[in-house]
Amino acid sequence: MNPLINAYIQSNKDRFLDELFSLLRIPSISSSSEHQEDMLKTATFLKDKLTEAGAEKARLISTEGFPVVYAERIINPNYPTILVYGHYDVQSIEPIELWTNPPFEPIIKDGKIYARGADDDKGQMYMQIKAFELLNKNNLLKCNVKFMLEGEEEIGSPSLDNFCKENKELLKTDIILVSDTGILSMENPAITVGLRGISYFEVEVTGPNRDLHSGHYGGAVANPINILCDMITKLHDADNKITIPGFYDDVIIVTDEDKNEYAKFPFNIEEYKNEIGIPAIYGEKNFTTLERTGIRPALDVNGIWGGHIGEGSKTVIPSKAFAKISMRIVPNQKAENVALLFENYFKSLAPEAVNVKVSYFHGGNPFLSPTNTKAYIAASKAYEDVFGKKPLAYRGGGSIPIINLFEETLGAKSILMGFGLESDAIHSPNENFPVINFLKGIETITAFYNYYS
Repeated sequence: MNPLINAYIQSNKDRFLDELFSLLRIPSISSSSEHQEDMLKTATFLKDKLTEAGAEKARLISTEGFPVVYAERIINPNYPTILVYGHYDVQSIEPIELWTNPPFEPIIKDGKIYARGADDDKGQMYMQIKAFELLNKNNLLKCNVKFMLEGEEEIGSPSLDNFCKENKELLKTDIILVSDTGILSMENPAITVGLRGISYFEVEVTGPNRDLHSGHYGGAVANPINILCDMITKLHDADNKITIPGFYDDVIIVTDEDKNEYAKFPFNIEEYKNEIGIPAIYGEKNFTTLERTGIRPALDVNGIWGGHIGEGSKTVIPSKAFAKISMRIVPNQKAENVALLFENYFKSLAPEAVNVKVSYFHGGNPFLSPTNTKAYIAASKAYEDVFGKKPLAYRGGGSIPIINLFEETLGAKSILMGFGLESDAIHSPNENFPVINFLKGIETITAFYNYYS
């Protein structure tokens, strides 16, 4: 590694962290109408920092939702172009009572930055800006660079499809660089070559036209909560396989070769259980934990409510019950096909005594990338330089729906260079990101630019 790079990172470490903390203090929750001004404030902050880092034409571009932060530095039209994607919105913070520190007052504790967005995706996205700054300020940049930072990833990126189509020429690139994934551990770096897709729903079960006295009506009227719970239990069989007819028709069969590759991954089941505080593992029969989260689909209830949930008792049969349900899908499955299968099957589970409404919120298709591309080889060399070990090709269980959109609309492949850890608690209380990962991320991204160019 170039000693100039290490020296620049170390001499500017405190400033990098101070800037990141300023970014983390802005509550850019895209799902809440209360934070619309914060979203604009965050976008403006990033535009200014990109300008300071040496980007040209840094500006906010309006969309149907929140603005996209766009910036570029075109050095030579004959050089390869890298388009950096990231998102500046964050998940909501509930349940707030489980945070040990206010979620938008970042602190460093035990070498980790604690704040909402520390990992997903402000911390990882800001690594990209600082790597760009480092290369640019030290005349080491041998690529053209563009930035596209959006504010709606946590709500399904509803505006990004049109944005990409309307700005196809502006976004023209050779490769898309994304830091929104993770590594297996500091001892075992990894490049994410696969992601599951997602289909996300809200379901509503309605019984009587109002809440009823459970003494006067109990036993004679269908209780929407009881019905909803019964319908949900029928979505899996005794082997924890999803029961939706046709659901597995497009799922690629897991080969012995796939299983052998997964068996090579460093994974300690006892550490896994202890980390998340569970007494035993659980999931689809005949598959390992890593297979269940990487190469098999899943269906989960993400929230459920109805009736009286306040303090004390209130004996009612509720008029309505609700649940939020997501499905993670694997390569060859299509989000819209799965959504239709789910809606038809879920409605078929309801008795005549209730009405059911299924609302499809958003979805995205799975992603699978080859490991013989110029970008993958460059990334692999970069991780090996910084971490001292060749990275594993890893298929993650999360979803970044827009990766497939980029390939379809912009005609460019993506390389996913993430540095998060499972212990970072993204989407949960006490989200965190180790300082060392933040700094090594900057160093690794810098090395990637060198090898790719």
